[in-house]
Amino acid sequence: MGKKKDQTERTSLEIVEPIGKRVLIRKDEDKKETKGGIRLPDNIEIPTITGRIVAISAEVQNSSDIPLSQYDKVLFNPKDAIPVDFEGDNRLFVVEVESVVAVFRKS
Repeated sequence: MGKKKDQTERTSLEIVEPIGKRVLIRKDEDKKETKGGIRLPDNIEIPTITGRIVAISAEVQNSSDIPLSQYDKVLFNPKDAIPVDFEGDNRLFVVEVESVVAVFRKS
């Protein structure tokens, strides 16, 4: 008879930790309509998209030169973003900090 799996083995969660000068971003939902009410086609290609940083690498966290932190809302170029096949809707991307082009801040 095989051993029973420990409760912690069955409920352990897999996490994605970026390495180097990278962050893990959850992409915002694709917009289907503009604020003015214009319906966008499903196959539209937008050069930059927004999302939230859900994890940052130790290198980014320890660098005072990189003004990014967990939960920041950012604008990034998806060209070099690496999709993480971690969830069904593929909204997670590993992104180099150079591809993050703006951070949304409240004044």
